Amino acid sequence: MDIEDIADSASATTGPRPRDFHIKVRSKKKDENEDKPETDSILPWSKTVYLKTWGCSHNGSDSEYMGGLLTAAGFKVSNDKEGSDIWLLNSCTVKTPSETQLENMVIEAQKKGKKVVVAGCVSQAAPSEPYLKGVSIVGVKQIDQIVNVVEETILGNSVRMLSLRNKTTPALNMPKMRRNERIEILAINSGCLNNCTYCKTKMARGNLQSYPLEDLVIQAKTAFEIDGVKELWLTSEDLGAWGRDIDMVLPDLLKELVKVIPDGCMARLGMTNPPYILDHLEDIAEILNHPRVYSFLHIPVQAGSNAVLNDMKREYSNEDFCKIVDYMIKHVPDVYIATDFICAFPTETEEDFKESLGLVEKYKFPTLFINQFYPRPGTPAARLKKINTIEARRRTGEMTKLFHSYTRYTEDKIGQIHDVLICEKATDNTHYVGHNKTYEHILVPAYGTDDLLGKRVTVQITEVSKFHMKSCIISEPLLAAPTKNEKSKAGIKATDLRFAGALSAILFLAYFILKFLYLSYFVQA
Repeated sequence: MDIEDIADSASATTGPRPRDFHIKVRSKKKDENEDKPETDSILPWSKTVYLKTWGCSHNGSDSEYMGGLLTAAGFKVSNDKEGSDIWLLNSCTVKTPSETQLENMVIEAQKKGKKVVVAGCVSQAAPSEPYLKGVSIVGVKQIDQIVNVVEETILGNSVRMLSLRNKTTPALNMPKMRRNERIEILAINSGCLNNCTYCKTKMARGNLQSYPLEDLVIQAKTAFEIDGVKELWLTSEDLGAWGRDIDMVLPDLLKELVKVIPDGCMARLGMTNPPYILDHLEDIAEILNHPRVYSFLHIPVQAGSNAVLNDMKREYSNEDFCKIVDYMIKHVPDVYIATDFICAFPTETEEDFKESLGLVEKYKFPTLFINQFYPRPGTPAARLKKINTIEARRRTGEMTKLFHSYTRYTEDKIGQIHDVLICEKATDNTHYVGHNKTYEHILVPAYGTDDLLGKRVTVQITEVSKFHMKSCIISEPLLAAPTKNEKSKAGIKATDLRFAGALSAILFLAYFILKFLYLSYFVQA
């Protein structure tokens, strides 16, 4: 059977659209040679789900919720493709390469006889793609139904569950299986207000839907105090647009969130498009200067040319972007600003491209996401004549070369002392990744130390490179903001731990002294 909750287009003119699912059940003629389900029931603990995620932090948050729901239902969620019974692929439609990878994985799974569920933006925006025929799909606003979809798929049914036009966003308090148990990825809204000519995300996420301020504060408070997270990552398709649909603005939310961030823990703002913070520069700078908020801002510019920005329908100018960056540099000490560029947009001339290079040269962004233009089916820009592929690659390569020609981490930083919060291990498995107030990436040696994850430590910089600095520890690691849950489990304070450690050392030394005296006595005897 096929289950679809896609709204009937005709119903829009006959009355109000229902908020519950509109489900159509269609009988599907079975092939006599088709494998039949072995059972009408599912034993979740006997089934393993492989979960793969592409795309942004919002997609990552959705995967954490889906993993949490499946785990709560008894399924095992694994990174082992071969040993899993069903593959859950959470897709991204922003770039052609990621969608191509999805298609290849769907084909691979089918060849291996694996059941497949596709979630995320591709399933929502392009459910009729040929490679998705017969594959179960779940929409971005239906992730709370993932257990039902997986169970039906295991039974051999093809499930198609997409969002109704007015379907509300999934609840924030669902079970979560965090990729990193020390980091809470909190999506504060879904969808956006823009209509960029190159972007397909709005086809999947729809118009802006902001979570209520009270719900977001409760979720953040719970993550810190109950779950023991140390970092809060705020994410969405456009963080700056939060609240515009509920008569609020982003600073309203941020001012409440900082009240529930414990001492020693940190928050990081996600991607914020320029139009929605131009009127709130003072408030945003105040938040970035808060001791429990990283002085980090991701503002995508996409192009340095006003003509190209206009063709992209980005709703701001080069001057608007520079106004934001200049204000933050002036009012937020050593602020860390990341941005994005699209190279070889169809209407971009050589002069336009040089304006983009000029922005990079002017600000020397420490993080730069450089993307070659890919036409996304169904978008206005996809109908424009593409720039020659060789030329597109040349421009992308030239900007990449410029980016690699400078570094934020200069030699004069060697010897500096920083307080860092450690929440991740480096890919080399010999270092931890720590961040200071300005979100600089500092590698801390893992050998010869206790587990530093979730702790704060003072370090001294010993080496610099393009993307990070290396350091040595110069202070005793401390727990970052003990939570209520941690305190109840431990039952003692940090001072008690130090006293207990000293007492243990004294007793240990006394044991060896007594043992030495005892042996000396018998040897002499």
